[in-house]
Amino acid sequence: MSIKAYQRAATQAESPRELEYRAFGQATAALVRAHEEKLAGGLLAEALDSNRRLWNMLAADCSQPKNQLPLELRGQIISLAMFVARYSSQVLRDGVEIEPLIDINRTMMEGLLAR
Repeated sequence: MSIKAYQRAATQAESPRELEYRAFGQATAALVRAHEEKLAGGLLAEALDSNRRLWNMLAADCSQPKNQLPLELRGQIISLAMFVARYSSQVLRDGVEIEPLIDINRTMMEGLLAR
């Protein structure tokens, strides 16, 4: 079986919540690696961009009228996505610590497990 066929089969077997958890796990692992290895430049930007794209997808999904999450929760997710975008830029531009982004992702992962 090819890798693509395996990945397709794996994603078809996962619930949306499991997919989101896995996506957060991957993005968070990249952020943790960037923090632990004190990455800079392109490697840091790549980890931040991956995380920012994940949050942008969540925000876009939450902005859709057909999204079934409570309106207040959708608004909170969109606000977090905006914060992640701004803060990611500060990490790159000003060298602020990356830990708040890691903490937010971990909190999201805990919430995905709790439901």
